[in-house]
Formats: sequence, structure tokens, C-alpha cells
Amino acid sequence: MTVQVQMVRFALVGVVNTGTYYGLYLALLTWLPYVAAHVVAFALSMVGSFFLTSYFTYRTRPTWRKFLLFPLTNAANFIVTTSGVYLLVDVAHFGSRYAPLIAAAAAIPVTFVVSRTIMLRPEPVSALEKAERVPQV
Repeated sequence: MTVQVQMVRFALVGVVNTGTYYGLYLALLTWLPYVAAHVVAFALSMVGSFFLTSYFTYRTRPTWRKFLLFPLTNAANFIVTTSGVYLLVDVAHFGSRYAPLIAAAAAIPVTFVVSRTIMLRPEPVSALEKAERVPQV
């Protein structure tokens, strides 16, 4: 699969993930402050994003290792979106209902590079697996 196809698939997953995040954010905003609603919605939507990214975008098998690395490597995305939401709402006096959408757009390129690196990284081979390999003649 080409990088261009992966970009298109990544964008589609991003649309679904953003819709999921935004729906959760709006629901949580009714009883949480905007930053707390953002954090909870972001965390929940990231789980769904991991599986869509694994199966649909990169056609890889999800593993616990990738699952644990996925949110860690999305730290840049989290920082960009959280900083963006704060700056748009508190500094630029933008509405808290639309600020996350603008901040999420700024994080897209960073997220693609980081997720591609994690999801396509080869899994480490255990010593047992190495020992079981038969040299090809």
C-alpha cells in the first residue's frame, strides 16, 4: 500500500475519530469544564482511533505493544490540541464549542508521521523465536 493511500485512509479515520471526539466533547461539556471534557473525550476516542488506524489505515495486526505506544506517541497530538484549545478559548476568546475542531486540524500532520512510525514498526523478535528460525540454504 502506498503512502498516498495510507494518507487518504488516515484522513478518513481522522474524520471518524474527530466526529467521535467532538460528539463526546459536546456531551461531556454539559457537565464538565471544557478542558476536562476535552481530555476525557480525547482519551476515549483515541482507543477507537487505535483500532481503526491499525486495521483500516495500515492493515496491521493490533498488538499490546502498539496499543501502549499509540497514546504515548500521540503526546504531540495531545499537546498541540490541548494548547490550541486553551489558546483559542482563553487567549483569542474563541467559542469553546468550535475551538477543538480548529486545534485538531493543526495536529493532523504530526499525528500521521508519529502513528505511521509506530504502526509500521516491526515487532521485536524474542530469543526463542530467533532460536527456532532455521537458516535457509
